[in-house]
Amino acid sequence: MAPCDSKPSYVRMDAGPMYYKGLYHLFYQYNPKGAVWGNIIWAHSVSTDLIHWVALQPAIYPTKPFDVNGCWSGSATLLPNGVPVIMYTGIDPHKNQVQNVAYPANLSDPFLREWVKPEYNPIITPDHGINASAFRDPTTAWYGPDGHWRLVVGTKENMRGIAVLYRSRDFKKWVKARHSLHAGLTGMWECPDFFPVAVAGGSRHHQSGVDTAELHDRVVAEEVKYVLKVSLELTRYDYYTVGTYDHDKERYTPDPAFPDNDYGLRYDYGDFYASKSFFDPAKKRRVLWGWANESDTVTDDRHKGWAGIQAIPRKIFLSRSGRQLIQWPVEEVKSLRSKHVNVSNKAVKGGEYFEVTGFKSVQSDVETAFTIRNLDKAEKFDPAWRTDAQGLCKKFNSHVKGGVGPFGLWLLASDDLEERTAVFFRVFKTNDTNYVVLMCNDPTRSSYESQIYRPTFAGFVNVDIAKTKKIALRTLIDHSVVESFGAGGKTCILTRVYPRKAIGDDAHLFVFNNGESDIKVTNLHAWEMKTPTMNKLLEQ
Repeated sequence: MAPCDSKPSYVRMDAGPMYYKGLYHLFYQYNPKGAVWGNIIWAHSVSTDLIHWVALQPAIYPTKPFDVNGCWSGSATLLPNGVPVIMYTGIDPHKNQVQNVAYPANLSDPFLREWVKPEYNPIITPDHGINASAFRDPTTAWYGPDGHWRLVVGTKENMRGIAVLYRSRDFKKWVKARHSLHAGLTGMWECPDFFPVAVAGGSRHHQSGVDTAELHDRVVAEEVKYVLKVSLELTRYDYYTVGTYDHDKERYTPDPAFPDNDYGLRYDYGDFYASKSFFDPAKKRRVLWGWANESDTVTDDRHKGWAGIQAIPRKIFLSRSGRQLIQWPVEEVKSLRSKHVNVSNKAVKGGEYFEVTGFKSVQSDVETAFTIRNLDKAEKFDPAWRTDAQGLCKKFNSHVKGGVGPFGLWLLASDDLEERTAVFFRVFKTNDTNYVVLMCNDPTRSSYESQIYRPTFAGFVNVDIAKTKKIALRTLIDHSVVESFGAGGKTCILTRVYPRKAIGDDAHLFVFNNGESDIKVTNLHAWEMKTPTMNKLLEQ
Protein backbone atom coordinates (compact mmCIF):
# COMPACT_ATOMS: atom_id res chain seq x y z
CA MET A 1 0.00 0.00 0.00
CA ALA A 2 1.21 3.48 -0.82
CA PRO A 3 1.83 6.02 1.94
CA CYS A 4 -0.85 8.43 3.09
CA ASP A 5 0.43 11.40 1.17
CA SER A 6 3.31 12.69 -0.92
CA LYS A 7 5.55 13.43 2.04
CA PRO A 8 8.42 11.07 2.84
CA SER A 9 6.95 8.25 4.90
CA TYR A 10 7.64 4.89 6.44
CA VAL A 11 4.82 2.35 6.54
CA ARG A 12 4.65 -0.85 8.58
CA MET A 13 1.86 -3.26 9.42
CA ASP A 14 1.39 -4.74 12.93
CA ALA A 15 -1.43 -2.50 14.07
CA GLY A 16 -5.18 -3.18 14.02
CA PRO A 17 -7.27 -4.29 11.05
CA MET A 18 -11.01 -4.69 11.57
CA TYR A 19 -14.45 -4.50 9.92
CA TYR A 20 -17.01 -1.93 11.12
CA LYS A 21 -20.32 -0.83 9.59
CA GLY A 22 -19.54 -1.89 6.04
CA LEU A 23 -15.94 -0.70 5.97
CA TYR A 24 -12.63 -2.46 6.34
CA HIS A 25 -10.31 -0.42 8.55
CA LEU A 26 -6.55 -0.74 8.42
CA PHE A 27 -4.51 0.96 11.13
CA TYR A 28 -0.76 0.78 10.61
CA GLN A 29 2.54 2.10 11.87
CA TYR A 30 3.49 5.25 10.03
CA ASN A 31 6.23 7.87 10.07
CA PRO A 32 4.94 11.04 8.36
CA LYS A 33 8.35 12.70 8.60
CA GLY A 34 10.58 10.32 6.68
CA ALA A 35 11.09 7.05 4.79
CA VAL A 36 12.81 5.49 7.80
CA TRP A 37 11.60 4.08 11.11
CA GLY A 38 10.81 6.67 13.80
CA ASN A 39 8.16 9.22 14.85
CA ILE A 40 5.65 6.39 14.87
CA ILE A 41 1.91 7.12 14.83
CA TRP A 42 -1.16 5.11 13.84
CA ALA A 43 -2.22 5.93 10.29
CA HIS A 44 -5.71 4.94 9.18
CA SER A 45 -7.16 3.82 5.84
CA VAL A 46 -10.54 2.36 4.85
CA SER A 47 -11.88 0.19 2.06
CA THR A 48 -15.10 -1.47 0.98
CA ASP A 49 -13.35 -4.41 -0.71
CA LEU A 50 -9.79 -4.77 0.71
CA ILE A 51 -8.42 -3.66 -2.66
CA HIS A 52 -9.24 0.03 -3.18
CA TRP A 53 -8.19 2.19 -0.22
CA VAL A 54 -8.88 5.71 0.98
CA ALA A 55 -6.57 7.43 3.48
CA LEU A 56 -8.04 9.19 6.52
CA GLN A 57 -6.45 11.44 9.09
CA PRO A 58 -4.14 9.63 11.56
CA ALA A 59 -6.08 7.76 14.23
CA ILE A 60 -3.57 7.92 17.10
CA TYR A 61 -0.49 10.06 17.59
CA PRO A 62 1.55 11.01 20.67
CA THR A 63 -0.43 13.46 22.79
CA LYS A 64 -0.27 12.13 26.36
CA PRO A 65 2.44 11.19 28.86
CA PHE A 66 1.64 7.49 28.38
CA ASP A 67 2.51 7.65 24.63
CA VAL A 68 4.61 10.79 24.36
CA ASN A 69 7.51 8.90 22.74
CA GLY A 70 5.51 6.92 20.23
CA CYS A 71 2.30 5.02 19.52
CA TRP A 72 3.41 1.51 18.63
CA SER A 73 1.70 -1.68 17.57
CA GLY A 74 -1.53 -3.14 18.87
CA SER A 75 -4.90 -4.58 17.89
CA ALA A 76 -8.57 -3.80 17.55
CA THR A 77 -11.35 -5.58 19.46
CA LEU A 78 -15.08 -5.26 18.85
CA LEU A 79 -16.96 -5.32 22.15
CA PRO A 80 -20.33 -7.16 22.45
CA ASN A 81 -22.21 -3.83 22.38
CA GLY A 82 -20.68 -3.10 18.96
CA VAL A 83 -18.13 -0.58 20.22
CA PRO A 84 -14.64 -0.97 18.73
CA VAL A 85 -11.67 -0.45 21.01
CA ILE A 86 -8.00 -0.12 20.10
CA MET A 87 -5.24 -1.38 22.35
CA TYR A 88 -1.75 -0.15 21.57
CA THR A 89 1.72 0.16 23.02
CA GLY A 90 2.75 3.64 24.10
CA ILE A 91 6.24 4.79 25.04
CA ASP A 92 6.19 6.88 28.21
CA PRO A 93 8.66 9.61 29.34
CA HIS A 94 10.91 6.94 30.91
CA LYS A 95 10.98 4.99 27.59
CA ASN A 96 8.96 2.23 29.20
CA GLN A 97 6.54 0.32 26.99
CA VAL A 98 2.99 0.47 28.38
CA GLN A 99 -0.38 -0.67 27.04
CA ASN A 100 -3.18 1.81 26.35
CA VAL A 101 -6.71 1.92 24.97
CA ALA A 102 -8.53 4.32 22.69
CA TYR A 103 -12.21 4.57 21.75
CA PRO A 104 -14.05 6.23 18.84
CA ALA A 105 -15.22 9.73 19.57
CA ASN A 106 -18.31 9.29 17.38
CA LEU A 107 -19.81 5.82 16.88
CA SER A 108 -22.21 7.11 14.25
CA ASP A 109 -19.26 7.89 11.98
CA PRO A 110 -18.54 4.70 9.96
CA PHE A 111 -15.10 6.10 9.12
CA LEU A 112 -14.16 6.28 12.82
CA ARG A 113 -12.07 9.33 12.11
CA GLU A 114 -11.55 10.53 15.67
CA TRP A 115 -10.31 8.54 18.65
CA VAL A 116 -10.25 9.38 22.34
CA LYS A 117 -7.71 8.17 24.89
CA PRO A 118 -9.23 7.75 28.39
CA GLU A 119 -7.39 9.40 31.23
CA TYR A 120 -7.12 6.07 33.08
CA ASN A 121 -4.41 4.99 30.62
CA PRO A 122 -2.10 3.17 30.76
CA ILE A 123 -4.23 0.13 31.50
CA ILE A 124 -1.29 -2.31 31.65
CA THR A 125 2.19 -1.43 32.91
CA PRO A 126 5.25 -3.68 33.20
CA ASP A 127 5.62 -5.00 36.74
CA HIS A 128 8.93 -5.88 38.39
CA GLY A 129 9.09 -9.22 36.52
CA ILE A 130 8.68 -7.69 33.05
CA ASN A 131 11.35 -6.18 30.80
CA ALA A 132 9.94 -2.66 30.34
CA SER A 133 11.99 -2.10 27.18
CA ALA A 134 10.56 -5.25 25.55
CA PHE A 135 6.86 -5.30 26.37
CA ARG A 136 4.61 -4.57 23.43
CA ASP A 137 2.00 -5.41 20.80
CA PRO A 138 -1.22 -6.44 22.64
CA THR A 139 -3.40 -8.93 20.77
CA THR A 140 -7.09 -8.76 19.97
CA ALA A 141 -8.91 -9.59 23.21
CA TRP A 142 -11.18 -12.61 23.64
CA TYR A 143 -14.01 -13.23 26.09
CA GLY A 144 -13.91 -16.33 28.30
CA PRO A 145 -16.72 -18.47 29.74
CA ASP A 146 -15.86 -17.07 33.20
CA GLY A 147 -16.83 -13.53 32.17
CA HIS A 148 -13.26 -12.26 31.83
CA TRP A 149 -11.60 -10.64 28.85
CA ARG A 150 -8.11 -11.87 28.03
CA LEU A 151 -5.29 -10.70 25.82
CA VAL A 152 -1.61 -11.36 25.31
CA VAL A 153 1.39 -9.00 25.24
CA GLY A 154 4.77 -9.99 23.81
CA THR A 155 7.97 -9.81 25.83
CA LYS A 156 11.23 -11.68 26.52
CA GLU A 157 13.41 -12.92 29.34
CA ASN A 158 16.94 -13.38 28.02
CA MET A 159 16.43 -15.71 25.00
CA ARG A 160 12.97 -16.79 26.09
CA GLY A 161 10.08 -15.29 24.13
CA ILE A 162 6.92 -14.94 26.23
CA ALA A 163 3.24 -14.33 25.50
CA VAL A 164 2.17 -12.69 28.78
CA LEU A 165 -1.50 -13.23 29.58
CA TYR A 166 -3.76 -10.57 31.15
CA ARG A 167 -7.42 -10.66 32.15
CA SER A 168 -10.09 -8.04 32.85
CA ARG A 169 -13.80 -7.85 33.66
CA ASP A 170 -14.38 -4.29 32.47
CA PHE A 171 -11.64 -3.64 29.85
CA LYS A 172 -10.19 -1.03 32.23
CA LYS A 173 -8.43 -2.84 35.03
CA TRP A 174 -6.19 -5.66 33.83
CA VAL A 175 -4.43 -8.27 35.98
CA LYS A 176 -1.53 -10.45 34.91
CA ALA A 177 -2.21 -14.18 35.04
CA ARG A 178 0.00 -16.36 37.23
CA HIS A 179 1.62 -17.90 34.17
CA SER A 180 2.09 -16.98 30.52
CA LEU A 181 -0.14 -18.27 27.74
CA HIS A 182 2.96 -19.81 26.17
CA ALA A 183 6.71 -19.27 25.84
CA GLY A 184 9.65 -20.48 23.74
CA LEU A 185 13.43 -20.24 23.41
CA THR A 186 13.44 -18.09 20.28
CA GLY A 187 14.26 -14.58 21.49
CA MET A 188 11.81 -11.69 21.72
CA TRP A 189 8.20 -12.37 20.66
CA GLU A 190 6.81 -9.37 18.81
CA CYS A 191 3.31 -8.94 17.38
CA PRO A 192 1.71 -12.07 18.90
CA ASP A 193 -1.58 -13.16 17.35
CA PHE A 194 -3.92 -15.73 18.93
CA PHE A 195 -7.08 -16.88 17.17
CA PRO A 196 -9.32 -19.91 16.47
CA VAL A 197 -9.59 -21.85 13.21
CA ALA A 198 -12.29 -24.32 12.21
CA VAL A 199 -11.43 -28.02 12.04
CA ALA A 200 -12.51 -30.14 9.05
CA GLY A 201 -15.41 -32.40 10.00
CA GLY A 202 -17.11 -29.92 12.31
CA SER A 203 -20.51 -28.31 11.71
CA ARG A 204 -18.96 -25.35 9.90
CA HIS A 205 -16.89 -25.38 6.71
CA HIS A 206 -13.22 -25.66 7.61
CA GLN A 207 -12.35 -22.66 5.42
CA SER A 208 -14.75 -20.42 7.33
CA GLY A 209 -13.26 -18.04 9.83
CA VAL A 210 -14.11 -18.14 13.52
CA ASP A 211 -14.69 -14.91 15.41
CA THR A 212 -12.63 -14.53 18.57
CA ALA A 213 -15.84 -13.27 20.18
CA GLU A 214 -17.28 -16.80 19.87
CA LEU A 215 -14.65 -18.37 22.08
CA HIS A 216 -16.81 -18.18 25.20
CA ASP A 217 -19.12 -20.72 23.54
CA ARG A 218 -17.94 -24.20 24.58
CA VAL A 219 -19.86 -25.83 21.71
CA VAL A 220 -17.91 -23.74 19.22
CA ALA A 221 -14.68 -24.44 21.08
CA GLU A 222 -15.07 -28.17 20.44
CA GLU A 223 -14.94 -27.56 16.71
CA VAL A 224 -11.85 -25.38 16.58
CA LYS A 225 -8.13 -25.42 17.02
CA TYR A 226 -6.10 -22.39 18.05
CA VAL A 227 -3.23 -20.66 16.32
CA LEU A 228 -0.46 -18.81 18.13
CA LYS A 229 1.69 -16.73 15.81
CA VAL A 230 4.68 -14.72 16.96
CA SER A 231 7.13 -12.48 15.10
CA LEU A 232 10.74 -13.25 15.97
CA GLU A 233 12.74 -10.08 16.49
CA LEU A 234 16.08 -11.83 15.97
CA THR A 235 15.35 -13.53 12.63
CA ARG A 236 12.57 -11.22 11.36
CA TYR A 237 10.05 -13.84 10.38
CA ASP A 238 6.66 -15.02 11.64
CA TYR A 239 6.25 -18.58 12.84
CA TYR A 240 3.17 -20.32 14.14
CA THR A 241 1.87 -23.43 15.85
CA VAL A 242 -1.61 -24.94 15.95
CA GLY A 243 -2.88 -26.49 19.15
CA THR A 244 -5.45 -26.48 21.94
CA TYR A 245 -6.45 -23.85 24.45
CA ASP A 246 -7.73 -24.71 27.92
CA HIS A 247 -9.98 -21.86 29.08
CA ASP A 248 -9.96 -22.99 32.72
CA LYS A 249 -6.19 -23.46 33.00
CA GLU A 250 -5.43 -20.53 30.67
CA ARG A 251 -2.90 -22.64 28.80
CA TYR A 252 -2.18 -22.96 25.11
CA THR A 253 -0.54 -26.26 24.07
CA PRO A 254 0.79 -26.77 20.52
CA ASP A 255 -0.03 -30.06 18.84
CA PRO A 256 3.00 -32.42 18.75
CA ALA A 257 3.17 -32.24 14.94
CA PHE A 258 4.12 -28.55 15.06
CA PRO A 259 7.76 -27.68 15.82
CA ASP A 260 7.66 -25.02 18.51
CA ASN A 261 11.00 -23.36 17.74
CA ASP A 262 12.94 -21.38 15.14
CA TYR A 263 12.38 -24.16 12.61
CA GLY A 264 8.62 -24.15 12.97
CA LEU A 265 6.17 -23.44 10.18
CA ARG A 266 6.07 -19.89 8.87
CA TYR A 267 3.29 -17.88 7.33
CA ASP A 268 5.70 -16.82 4.64
CA TYR A 269 9.30 -17.84 3.94
CA GLY A 270 10.25 -14.50 2.42
CA ASP A 271 10.16 -10.81 3.32
CA PHE A 272 6.98 -10.91 5.42
CA TYR A 273 6.84 -9.77 9.04
CA ALA A 274 4.74 -8.28 11.85
CA SER A 275 1.55 -9.81 10.50
CA LYS A 276 -1.90 -9.41 11.98
CA SER A 277 -5.17 -11.24 11.30
CA PHE A 278 -8.81 -10.30 11.84
CA PHE A 279 -12.19 -11.97 11.46
CA ASP A 280 -14.23 -10.61 8.55
CA PRO A 281 -17.91 -10.94 9.51
CA ALA A 282 -19.07 -9.84 6.05
CA LYS A 283 -17.63 -12.95 4.38
CA LYS A 284 -17.11 -15.22 7.39
CA ARG A 285 -13.36 -15.56 6.86
CA ARG A 286 -10.12 -14.82 8.66
CA VAL A 287 -7.95 -12.33 6.79
CA LEU A 288 -4.20 -12.02 7.27
CA TRP A 289 -2.15 -8.88 6.68
CA GLY A 290 1.64 -8.82 6.49
CA TRP A 291 4.32 -6.18 6.08
CA ALA A 292 7.07 -6.29 3.47
CA ASN A 293 10.06 -4.11 4.22
CA GLU A 294 12.28 -2.64 1.55
CA SER A 295 15.39 -4.45 0.33
CA ASP A 296 16.46 -1.40 -1.66
CA THR A 297 19.10 1.07 -0.50
CA VAL A 298 18.16 3.74 2.06
CA THR A 299 19.20 6.38 -0.47
CA ASP A 300 16.68 5.02 -2.98
CA ASP A 301 13.99 4.79 -0.31
CA ARG A 302 14.46 8.45 0.53
CA HIS A 303 14.52 9.37 -3.15
CA LYS A 304 11.19 7.68 -3.89
CA GLY A 305 9.79 9.12 -0.65
CA TRP A 306 8.38 6.02 1.03
CA ALA A 307 9.41 2.68 2.48
CA GLY A 308 7.46 -0.40 3.49
CA ILE A 309 4.29 -1.85 1.95
CA GLN A 310 1.39 -4.09 2.91
CA ALA A 311 1.22 -7.50 1.28
CA ILE A 312 -1.97 -8.52 -0.50
CA PRO A 313 -4.49 -9.55 2.19
CA ARG A 314 -4.81 -13.32 2.44
CA LYS A 315 -7.61 -15.63 3.48
CA ILE A 316 -6.19 -18.05 6.05
CA PHE A 317 -7.60 -21.37 7.29
CA LEU A 318 -6.55 -24.78 8.62
CA SER A 319 -5.87 -27.48 6.04
CA ARG A 320 -8.11 -30.53 5.97
CA SER A 321 -5.28 -32.61 7.41
CA GLY A 322 -4.84 -30.14 10.28
CA ARG A 323 -1.10 -30.15 9.67
CA GLN A 324 -0.72 -26.55 8.52
CA LEU A 325 -2.45 -23.30 7.63
CA ILE A 326 -3.41 -22.51 4.06
CA GLN A 327 -3.13 -18.96 2.69
CA TRP A 328 -4.61 -17.56 -0.49
CA PRO A 329 -5.07 -14.03 -1.86
CA VAL A 330 -8.53 -12.71 -0.99
CA GLU A 331 -11.01 -13.30 -3.78
CA GLU A 332 -11.40 -9.55 -4.42
CA VAL A 333 -7.95 -9.49 -6.04
CA LYS A 334 -9.50 -11.09 -9.10
CA SER A 335 -11.47 -7.88 -9.73
CA LEU A 336 -8.21 -6.30 -10.95
CA ARG A 337 -7.66 -8.90 -13.67
CA SER A 338 -7.84 -7.64 -17.23
CA LYS A 339 -6.10 -8.95 -20.36
CA HIS A 340 -5.69 -12.72 -20.24
CA VAL A 341 -3.35 -15.19 -21.96
CA ASN A 342 -3.24 -18.97 -21.70
CA VAL A 343 -0.69 -21.69 -22.40
CA SER A 344 -1.78 -25.34 -22.26
CA ASN A 345 -0.07 -28.73 -22.49
CA LYS A 346 3.35 -27.39 -23.42
CA ALA A 347 6.35 -29.64 -22.80
CA VAL A 348 9.53 -28.07 -21.46
CA LYS A 349 12.55 -30.31 -21.87
CA GLY A 350 15.56 -30.15 -19.61
CA GLY A 351 17.56 -26.99 -20.27
CA GLU A 352 14.75 -25.30 -22.23
CA TYR A 353 12.65 -22.22 -21.59
CA PHE A 354 10.00 -20.18 -23.36
CA GLU A 355 8.51 -16.71 -23.03
CA VAL A 356 4.87 -16.09 -22.18
CA THR A 357 3.83 -13.28 -24.51
CA GLY A 358 0.74 -11.26 -25.35
CA PHE A 359 0.38 -9.39 -22.06
CA LYS A 360 2.28 -7.02 -19.75
CA SER A 361 3.73 -9.04 -16.92
CA VAL A 362 5.15 -6.21 -14.78
CA GLN A 363 1.82 -6.04 -12.91
CA SER A 364 0.18 -9.43 -13.27
CA ASP A 365 -1.40 -12.52 -11.74
CA VAL A 366 0.01 -15.82 -13.01
CA GLU A 367 -1.39 -19.26 -12.21
CA THR A 368 0.62 -22.24 -13.44
CA ALA A 369 0.12 -26.01 -13.13
CA PHE A 370 3.18 -28.19 -13.73
CA THR A 371 3.31 -31.94 -14.37
CA ILE A 372 6.49 -33.91 -13.69
CA ARG A 373 6.87 -36.82 -16.08
CA ASN A 374 9.55 -38.77 -14.24
CA LEU A 375 10.97 -38.60 -10.70
CA ASP A 376 13.77 -41.13 -11.23
CA LYS A 377 16.45 -38.47 -11.58
CA ALA A 378 15.62 -36.64 -8.35
CA GLU A 379 18.72 -35.86 -6.30
CA LYS A 380 19.31 -37.48 -2.92
CA PHE A 381 18.10 -35.45 0.06
CA ASP A 382 20.38 -34.97 3.05
CA PRO A 383 18.31 -34.99 6.30
CA ALA A 384 20.53 -32.17 7.62
CA TRP A 385 18.87 -29.88 5.08
CA ARG A 386 15.46 -30.23 6.72
CA THR A 387 16.01 -27.27 9.06
CA ASP A 388 17.63 -24.97 6.48
CA ALA A 389 15.52 -24.65 3.35
CA GLN A 390 16.95 -21.21 2.67
CA GLY A 391 20.53 -22.50 2.81
CA LEU A 392 19.55 -25.36 0.50
CA CYS A 393 18.09 -22.91 -2.01
CA LYS A 394 21.24 -20.81 -1.83
CA LYS A 395 23.35 -23.90 -2.57
CA PHE A 396 21.08 -25.25 -5.32
CA ASN A 397 19.76 -22.02 -6.79
CA SER A 398 18.00 -21.59 -10.11
CA HIS A 399 21.31 -21.53 -12.01
CA VAL A 400 22.43 -24.94 -10.72
CA LYS A 401 21.29 -27.74 -12.99
CA GLY A 402 19.44 -30.51 -11.16
CA GLY A 403 17.66 -33.81 -11.68
CA VAL A 404 13.99 -32.89 -11.21
CA GLY A 405 14.12 -29.13 -11.34
CA PRO A 406 14.76 -26.36 -10.84
CA PHE A 407 11.65 -25.55 -12.90
CA GLY A 408 9.29 -22.62 -12.64
CA LEU A 409 9.16 -18.98 -13.69
CA TRP A 410 11.66 -16.31 -14.57
CA LEU A 411 9.82 -13.06 -13.97
CA LEU A 412 10.63 -9.36 -14.07
CA ALA A 413 13.19 -10.50 -16.63
CA SER A 414 15.00 -8.41 -19.23
CA ASP A 415 14.81 -9.65 -22.81
CA ASP A 416 18.46 -10.77 -22.65
CA LEU A 417 17.83 -12.51 -19.29
CA GLU A 418 20.66 -10.62 -17.62
CA GLU A 419 18.11 -9.54 -15.05
CA ARG A 420 15.58 -12.05 -13.77
CA THR A 421 13.94 -13.30 -10.59
CA ALA A 422 13.31 -17.05 -10.37
CA VAL A 423 10.41 -18.71 -8.55
CA PHE A 424 10.81 -22.46 -8.80
CA PHE A 425 10.49 -25.97 -7.42
CA ARG A 426 13.12 -28.66 -7.00
CA VAL A 427 12.44 -32.28 -6.05
CA PHE A 428 14.73 -34.46 -3.94
CA LYS A 429 14.33 -38.11 -2.94
CA THR A 430 14.81 -39.56 0.53
CA ASN A 431 14.44 -43.13 -0.78
CA ASP A 432 12.87 -44.89 -3.78
CA THR A 433 9.31 -43.93 -2.82
CA ASN A 434 9.55 -40.74 -0.76
CA TYR A 435 10.37 -37.27 -2.01
CA VAL A 436 10.88 -33.76 -0.68
CA VAL A 437 9.74 -30.68 -2.64
CA LEU A 438 11.62 -27.42 -2.19
CA MET A 439 10.09 -24.09 -3.26
CA CYS A 440 12.49 -21.20 -3.83
CA ASN A 441 12.55 -17.56 -4.74
CA ASP A 442 15.94 -16.62 -6.16
CA PRO A 443 16.45 -12.87 -6.77
CA THR A 444 20.25 -13.05 -7.00
CA ARG A 445 20.09 -11.90 -10.63
CA SER A 446 17.15 -9.53 -10.19
CA SER A 447 19.43 -6.50 -10.40
CA TYR A 448 23.07 -5.67 -10.79
CA GLU A 449 22.93 -3.03 -8.08
CA SER A 450 25.46 -4.38 -5.57
CA GLN A 451 23.97 -2.62 -2.53
CA ILE A 452 20.53 -4.21 -2.83
CA TYR A 453 19.78 -7.00 -0.37
CA ARG A 454 19.07 -10.11 -2.47
CA PRO A 455 18.89 -13.27 -0.37
CA THR A 456 17.34 -16.49 -1.61
CA PHE A 457 14.15 -17.47 0.20
CA ALA A 458 12.80 -21.00 0.45
CA GLY A 459 10.45 -23.41 2.20
CA PHE A 460 9.47 -27.04 1.85
CA VAL A 461 6.09 -27.93 0.37
CA ASN A 462 3.88 -30.51 2.09
CA VAL A 463 2.73 -32.38 -1.02
CA ASP A 464 2.85 -36.05 -2.06
CA ILE A 465 4.59 -35.47 -5.38
CA ALA A 466 5.09 -39.20 -5.98
CA LYS A 467 1.33 -39.66 -5.97
CA THR A 468 0.21 -36.59 -7.89
CA LYS A 469 3.22 -35.83 -10.15
CA LYS A 470 1.72 -32.33 -10.23
CA ILE A 471 2.29 -29.05 -8.45
CA ALA A 472 0.72 -25.60 -8.82
CA LEU A 473 2.12 -22.11 -8.46
CA ARG A 474 0.37 -18.75 -8.27
CA THR A 475 2.47 -15.60 -8.40
CA LEU A 476 1.36 -11.99 -8.02
CA ILE A 477 3.83 -9.58 -9.62
CA ASP A 478 3.70 -5.88 -8.83
CA HIS A 479 6.84 -4.06 -10.02
CA SER A 480 9.03 -4.54 -6.94
CA VAL A 481 6.89 -7.15 -5.20
CA VAL A 482 6.69 -10.87 -5.98
CA GLU A 483 4.21 -12.91 -3.90
CA SER A 484 4.15 -16.64 -4.64
CA PHE A 485 1.79 -19.35 -3.38
CA GLY A 486 2.89 -22.95 -3.89
CA ALA A 487 0.59 -25.97 -4.02
CA GLY A 488 -2.59 -23.99 -3.44
CA GLY A 489 -1.18 -21.86 -0.63
CA LYS A 490 0.71 -24.47 1.39
CA THR A 491 4.02 -22.60 1.04
CA CYS A 492 4.20 -18.84 0.47
CA ILE A 493 7.17 -16.61 -0.36
CA LEU A 494 7.20 -12.82 -0.77
CA THR A 495 10.27 -11.09 -2.18
CA ARG A 496 11.16 -7.47 -2.91
CA VAL A 497 13.19 -6.97 -6.11
CA TYR A 498 14.37 -3.84 -7.90
CA PRO A 499 15.33 -4.46 -11.54
CA ARG A 500 17.00 -1.68 -13.47
CA LYS A 501 16.33 -2.98 -16.99
CA ALA A 502 13.25 -5.20 -16.60
CA ILE A 503 10.77 -2.43 -15.83
CA GLY A 504 7.49 -1.41 -17.45
CA ASP A 505 7.06 -2.83 -20.94
CA ASP A 506 10.62 -4.18 -20.77
CA ALA A 507 9.69 -6.74 -18.10
CA HIS A 508 9.23 -10.27 -19.47
CA LEU A 509 7.97 -13.58 -18.13
CA PHE A 510 9.46 -16.98 -18.97
CA VAL A 511 8.84 -20.59 -18.01
CA PHE A 512 12.10 -22.50 -17.52
CA ASN A 513 13.34 -26.00 -16.73
CA ASN A 514 16.93 -26.38 -15.60
CA GLY A 515 16.61 -30.05 -14.63
CA GLU A 516 17.33 -33.25 -16.52
CA SER A 517 13.74 -34.51 -16.32
CA ASP A 518 11.15 -33.06 -18.66
CA ILE A 519 8.14 -31.22 -17.28
CA LYS A 520 4.88 -30.09 -18.83
CA VAL A 521 2.95 -26.89 -18.33
CA THR A 522 -0.52 -28.38 -18.05
CA ASN A 523 -2.06 -24.93 -17.84
CA LEU A 524 -0.77 -21.41 -17.44
CA HIS A 525 -3.23 -18.55 -17.02
CA ALA A 526 -1.85 -15.02 -16.81
CA TRP A 527 -3.69 -11.75 -16.40
CA GLU A 528 -2.58 -8.17 -16.58
CA MET A 529 -3.68 -6.42 -13.39
CA LYS A 530 -5.30 -3.02 -13.23
CA THR A 531 -4.01 -0.50 -10.71
CA PRO A 532 -6.29 -0.12 -7.67
CA THR A 533 -7.00 3.08 -5.80
CA MET A 534 -3.92 3.29 -3.59
CA ASN A 535 -4.72 5.33 -0.52
CA LYS A 536 -6.35 8.31 -2.14
CA LEU A 537 -7.08 10.99 0.45
CA LEU A 538 -10.71 11.09 1.52
CA GLU A 539 -12.54 14.16 0.27
CA GLN A 540 -13.93 15.95 3.30
